[in-house]
Amino acid sequence: MLDTAIVGMGKWGRTLVDSVQGKNSFEGASDSDLRAAPSGHLAPAGLRFVAGCTGRPERAADWAARQGIRILPDFAAVLADPAVKAVVIASPHQMHAEQVMAAARAGKHVFIEKPFTMTKASAEAAVAACRAAGVVMALGHNRRFLPAIAEMKAMLADGRLGTLLHVEGQFSGPGAAGYTPGMWRANRAESPLGGMGGMGIHMVDMFINLAGRIAEVTVQSHARVLDNGLDDTTAGLFRFESGATANFATLALAPRFWRVGLFGTDAWAVLHGHESLTVCPRDGTPETRMFPVTDIEAAELTAFATAVAGGAPYPLPLEEAIHGVAVYEAMIGAAASGSTYRVA
Repeated sequence: MLDTAIVGMGKWGRTLVDSVQGKNSFEGASDSDLRAAPSGHLAPAGLRFVAGCTGRPERAADWAARQGIRILPDFAAVLADPAVKAVVIASPHQMHAEQVMAAARAGKHVFIEKPFTMTKASAEAAVAACRAAGVVMALGHNRRFLPAIAEMKAMLADGRLGTLLHVEGQFSGPGAAGYTPGMWRANRAESPLGGMGGMGIHMVDMFINLAGRIAEVTVQSHARVLDNGLDDTTAGLFRFESGATANFATLALAPRFWRVGLFGTDAWAVLHGHESLTVCPRDGTPETRMFPVTDIEAAELTAFATAVAGGAPYPLPLEEAIHGVAVYEAMIGAAASGSTYRVA
């Protein structure tokens, strides 16, 4: 069992803990048991939260006590605790790079929430630190664990879609309506493109996961309604290194919406929400298939624990993690300049 600390006990930090705490069906399992578990078919297991730190411990005290989590004074105390073998970082975005590198130097395995970091250079430094220390680093793009996404990847791989021409993606939600002055998410330095940090970065990773590296981006981002200093509307056009194109949007003040679509020469496939996949061949009619509801937070943390135990590698290559940050950085530049940016 991987004894882990949660860094950041806000809404999302608690979501991550709640996804596995009390669900560890492999309690007492050995590392060999975890290595033998089939990838993609694990019950939530292999990891438990035993400690953590947060900026406002008084707000988390009751919840942490219920979860059996010791609240430590700060991040340094977490890293100094010999009982902690791994950290799950759900702190403000600007803190990620330094925290990952510090955890690596302390010999702790690292699960880091998105956005990984805010610059490609810092992402490369964080990955280099983890590799040098020999620790596992996993990035929390949880939609990679959706069964419907596995089917879409299979369709691309086996040629059912033909040549991929275009990708569509949108991830939106109303969260920014609740951002008030003083909240770190309401700080434009933490959220430079409205919904990108909390939502849109997931769709960028999905584009990379499905269609490969992105070569250039053109972005418009502005506040149409919000008056708290953040953008509420961010939209872009992308071109992949393959030559395929994409259109993208993340709206920070709209009803919750998730959709990703692949459009090829022989068929298209559109996932609306997490479970409803509609496929239409060139000369056929659309057919919709429903996939099982999946606890994607438990799935990603289980995959992290499995990788630490020596099982299947975490299914998000570190080079793709770095590339996702490079795309985000290029999007920020493109929106500010009003021009198309090459992705470094």
